[in-house]
Amino acid sequence: MAEFFADYGLFLLKAITIVLAILAVIGAAAAAQKKAAHEGLEVENLNKKYRKLSDTLLHAVSSRDERKKAAKARKKEDKASDKAPSGRPRSFVIDFKGDLKASAVTSLREEVSAILDVARDGDEVILRLENHGGIVHEHGLAASQLVRIRDRDVPLVVCVDKVAASGGYLMACVASRVCAAPFAILGSIGVLAQIPNFNRMLDNKGVDFEQVTAGEYKRTVTMFGRNTDEDRAKLKEELEDVHLLFKDAVAKYRPDLDLDKVATGEHWYGTRALELGLADELRTSDELLAEKARERDLYFVSYKIKPTLQKRVIANVENALERADAAGWRRKFESRLPR
Repeated sequence: MAEFFADYGLFLLKAITIVLAILAVIGAAAAAQKKAAHEGLEVENLNKKYRKLSDTLLHAVSSRDERKKAAKARKKEDKASDKAPSGRPRSFVIDFKGDLKASAVTSLREEVSAILDVARDGDEVILRLENHGGIVHEHGLAASQLVRIRDRDVPLVVCVDKVAASGGYLMACVASRVCAAPFAILGSIGVLAQIPNFNRMLDNKGVDFEQVTAGEYKRTVTMFGRNTDEDRAKLKEELEDVHLLFKDAVAKYRPDLDLDKVATGEHWYGTRALELGLADELRTSDELLAEKARERDLYFVSYKIKPTLQKRVIANVENALERADAAGWRRKFESRLPR
């Protein structure tokens, strides 16, 4: 009897722990949903943001007379800029942080539509891209949004500070120019399918799996049925076809690339990616924007979406998977560092 109560107590403790964990996830999602109540397009003048940062530092290190003089000059400058536009060319800055489903494409399509509606000669788009890749058709749609910019003859600069791999590079290659940080990860021009198979386990448990299809190749490799060499060959054929489409897209926008060398599924760090032609310049987005701010008007454009509670919970789970995937990239990087 004592053993029964001990086992029951342990089971109850585990159940309570799981329930509390679920409630914590739901609570975090609800809090995030409440915080992100606004939905719509937001525009921030980055020139003013950068000036405010420098003014704050200048205020801390300058004398009282210097601060007064600087404040007077800044007030005069702001007053003049409010009366009439500067006339300088504009750079529209957008961010894309990818996940397995490229879910940020929902905002990206609205941001691109808004920018193209107001873009004029001399304007450009700067995309700060961070994307490990994921589902093919989702990332294909994201890349198509960037193609809209290229098709309108608006220069597109993609900045990769951390990673643009696989579907991420499918997006990056559309750019007129790709800037990469020295240790940013680029490439991974390949296609991958990973499918667990539980057929032997089901057999051992005496469980039959029935699957009825119409069409010879409606389903090939399966998680629960017995896979044949023919099934695997058909899946391989499909992956090769997607890989060919991937290479064709890269070749269209970066025709000088040696695809035999770079379309192997490998990834490279910024310096090596530059040598291979995957990037055009070694530079972080911060360096680029600081330089642009001296000669252009910079506007950060973002479309905020108010997610449902269900989507917030799902997003938290997907973010956990994404962090696990990012940890895999990190382990690859760390394994290459000298000890």
